[in-house]
Amino acid sequence: MRALTIAATGMLAQQTNVEVISNNIANLNTTAFKRSRVEFQDLLYQDQRRVGSASSEAGTIVPSGLQVGLGVRAAAVYRLNQQGTLQLTENTLDVGIRGEGFFNIQLPNGQTAYTRSGSFQLSPTGQIVTQDGFTVLPGITVPQNTLDISINAAGQVYAKLDGVVAPQLLGQFTLSNFPNVAGLESVGQNLMLQTPASGAPVAGTAAALGFGTIQQGFLEASNINAVAEITNLITAQHAYELNSKVISSADDMMSTINQLK
Repeated sequence: MRALTIAATGMLAQQTNVEVISNNIANLNTTAFKRSRVEFQDLLYQDQRRVGSASSEAGTIVPSGLQVGLGVRAAAVYRLNQQGTLQLTENTLDVGIRGEGFFNIQLPNGQTAYTRSGSFQLSPTGQIVTQDGFTVLPGITVPQNTLDISINAAGQVYAKLDGVVAPQLLGQFTLSNFPNVAGLESVGQNLMLQTPASGAPVAGTAAALGFGTIQQGFLEASNINAVAEITNLITAQHAYELNSKVISSADDMMSTINQLK
């Protein structure tokens, strides 16, 4: 009986759905986290009477046919990149991006990763780094005699030095954007990597055409809607239960058939 395997594919698909929703909820307070959504596809169909086939020698054709589906599968998990709310932190090295773009991060292996999480800190040498100590490109070093740091909307970092009247320009954050942002590969630690699906990075700076602006003292919150995620979780749970009931019903029908024999 095909109902058993069809319902099993439905349970597996909803299990994946629940796992994705769970990850969304778990990252409710993760800086700049983007929610994900599962996309489903129906499986192949068995043709018991092919649509459009001849139904008589007079040339009449079958208008709809008889097809039986074989279930469902999770085809993709899309990352939805809507802007998260910028939350005030008043921390000097917290920077949020309002609009398009990613910060460029140099990994220990020399590879460039991309993030929208602007929770930066200073290394022992005064270089601006991520929470894991990875260099924020282009590699800006703050002098030891710095009294204050200011970052403007274009991502230019200025330092007010002890004994110096005019602020000194230390550097400017570089940003990148991609033709297909959803094609980036998430690798954890709020970092993403380029893939063939994402396309090549387009380099630029904040406030330039096609890029957002930098907001000092702010961090981008996740774009998770807790109420919507709970609603999706309940829907997925009910769908899972319905598929399990199909398996129970199919098992009862097979038991009835065996008793008839």
